[in-house]
Parts: sequence; C-alpha cells; structure tokens
Amino acid sequence: MKSYQLIHELISLVEELEGQNPDKEVTMQDFAGFVVHKAGNAASDVNPTGPVRQDVRFGKNEISAQELVFQLDNNIGQLFVYMSRYAKSYIKKALDGTPLLAAEDFTALAILLTHDNLSKSELIHYNLQEKTSGTEVIRRLLAAGLIEQWDNEKDKRSRQIAITDQGKQLLYMVFEDMNHVGRMVSGNLTVSEKLTLRYLLQKLEDFHQQHHQQKTISSKADLKRVTEALVNQETRLVTTDNMQIQ
Repeated sequence: MKSYQLIHELISLVEELEGQNPDKEVTMQDFAGFVVHKAGNAASDVNPTGPVRQDVRFGKNEISAQELVFQLDNNIGQLFVYMSRYAKSYIKKALDGTPLLAAEDFTALAILLTHDNLSKSELIHYNLQEKTSGTEVIRRLLAAGLIEQWDNEKDKRSRQIAITDQGKQLLYMVFEDMNHVGRMVSGNLTVSEKLTLRYLLQKLEDFHQQHHQQKTISSKADLKRVTEALVNQETRLVTTDNMQIQ
C-alpha cells in the first residue's frame, strides 16, 4: 500500500497531539491546525528529512539535488513554471487560426482594449515583458492590422498605439475560446479551492507587482537582498507563532 507511510505519520501526529493535550478530546479542527503548524516548522528546515517527493520527470539519481528542488520555496517556483507551461500550451491551441501567435499577443490586445491609447513602453511594461520581446509583439500586431500607431505630439521620440476595430472584433471572438483555457487551468479544483487559490495568487501578484513597478530587482544582488529580507521576516513570524502556541 503506497500510502502506508503517510497513514503511519498521521497516526504518529495524532498521538503527539494527544500527548500535548492529555485532558482534552482532540477535534479535527485541532488536528488540522496542529498539522499546518508542524508542516510550517518542517518547511523552515534547511535540510528536510524524509523521502523526496515523487515527480514523474525525475529519475533516481542525485537525491541530494532533488531534496533542494523539493524544499518548499523551490518546489513552489517549480510548480509555477509547470503551470505556466501548461497554460501557454492551452493558450496556443485557443489562438489557433488567428493572427495571434502567443499569450503575450492576446494580453497586449486585451490591455489596449481598456485604454484609449498607450505609449509602446507603457504597453510593454503593463504586459510584463522585456523591451525586445515586447517590441516584437507590437510589430506582429501592427502587421496584422490589429493595432495602429502614431507619433506622440509631446514627445517625438515616442509613439502612441491603440487597438483597431479589427483588433477589437478579433479579441471578442477569442474571449470565448480563452474561457475554456481559464477553466482548463483551474482544472479539477473545487469552488472553495479556487477561491483560496485566487486569494493566494492575488497576494503574490500584489507583492510582485510592487517590485515590478518600483524596479527593485535589477540584478542578482537585488534578488539576494530581497529574498534575505523575506527569510528574516518569515523567521520572525514562525518564532512569534511558536511562542504563542507554547
């Protein structure tokens, strides 16, 4: 039975919780909170013990490297990459038969739909792209007649762009197929799970959007500085939680 080890661990956790509360009948709510607390403590370990989580992509070699991959933060990043690639493959299928070649083409048009016009640099910034790849998206949309451009009267070095009627017509047609993509990405989650995931993803979006707007991560040194601050903050929160429980 593949789940025997997990069942054994759960029984051990119940025994541990009961040992901490000898005069109290433990409820499911108590146990759920206890497990979350234990999981949080285990995740903060630099070298977690126990078997490496199974991933169909990985073999049996270099277990120490796999332990690094499946540390909590690294594993979350890994899963985000997987989800992003799944989503891109679904979006590509939804855009089949249209002039739009990639998700960035679609999102650029969607952003322009909600503005009278934008400068090229504004669109690239809102679309979370580097200048080179963003310029290529704009070039494709112009060639397909989905957007138009003109000189900025106040700044001759800048050009304004806006969605065309043809672009609007295409976008509204694509929206229907993109609904299927959204449903596919959320997969087999229940409604309550979707609400929880949306809350957590929005929290992450707010965090990353702030750094994106303020351009706080422009080098490897910046990346290290910000993540070290996050680790210190997380350590303080775990310590406070432990003191409150004790």
